[in-house]
Amino acid sequence: MMEPDGRPSRIYVAGATGMVGSAIVRRLRQDGYPLVGDRIPRVDLRDQKAAHQLLGELTPDWVFVAAAHVGGIDANNTYPADFIYDNLMIQTNVIHASYEAGVGKLLFLGSSCIYPRLAPQPMKEEHLLSGYLEPTNEPYAIAKIAGIITARSYNRQYGTHFISVMPTNLYGPRDNFNLKTSHVVPALMRRMHEAKNADAAYVEVWGSGRPRREFLHVDDLADACLFLMEAYDSSDLINIGTGTDITIGELALMMKEIVGFSGEIRFNPAMPDGTPRKLLDVSRMTALGWQASTPLREGLAMTYEWFVANEEKLRK
Repeated sequence: MMEPDGRPSRIYVAGATGMVGSAIVRRLRQDGYPLVGDRIPRVDLRDQKAAHQLLGELTPDWVFVAAAHVGGIDANNTYPADFIYDNLMIQTNVIHASYEAGVGKLLFLGSSCIYPRLAPQPMKEEHLLSGYLEPTNEPYAIAKIAGIITARSYNRQYGTHFISVMPTNLYGPRDNFNLKTSHVVPALMRRMHEAKNADAAYVEVWGSGRPRREFLHVDDLADACLFLMEAYDSSDLINIGTGTDITIGELALMMKEIVGFSGEIRFNPAMPDGTPRKLLDVSRMTALGWQASTPLREGLAMTYEWFVANEEKLRK
């Protein structure tokens, strides 16, 4: 039940222990929003019965779907079945269970990989389904596209208020620093940190270094998500990003300076580059009155401080 001032009285964040979910929890607590389910034992949201029982018991007013199986190029190439199955099951179960529980508003978190590999840059929301996807993460992208269409379909058939947001590449506290499954920012950070400690002569970086990427601090994403839950109510998906990008080579040099690694950076063009460029058009968000506020260098420096402080825990 909503509070008299229109604020939700019960909010559930699916995936509250992950990088995105924990950032959303921090942001909600900052403004005194009431959370439910954040202290219960972990529930396997791939299990339809468990997901429906959970939402039926919690009866939240708002739901944030931040639970997902995510990873970098190597993980997507190695475990494509896991990526499509886990994500399809998680999001479908949570969306349908939210409908059955009478949830007032739901936010589904997608990914910028939903856009075609060769989409015009910057990528606009209307570019969805306009071309072929990047093969290295196609199963994950297909699952996220299905989530968008699912949310939109429930709005159309049942009159729900389910919104879909597409964040760009994310980084920040509680990122995945496992070198086998991580994205580019945590992978570069850990490799250079370990190379610095070992006084290594060089660090190898996959690909040519030429692909361009946009990076958003996860706390900015959390702020944007709360902003949209308060101010947006459309079935049309909406991009969340910074509107600026850099090459992987530039990112590697920036990371080298932040970490304090004095060795060489060696690019390996024999390894895949992925999509040539991924830059989101964020004009819809800007028009609504929201913009990212964390400069990339500052955000990376804060993330490195967090990584160093939690390094031992991350190795367990």
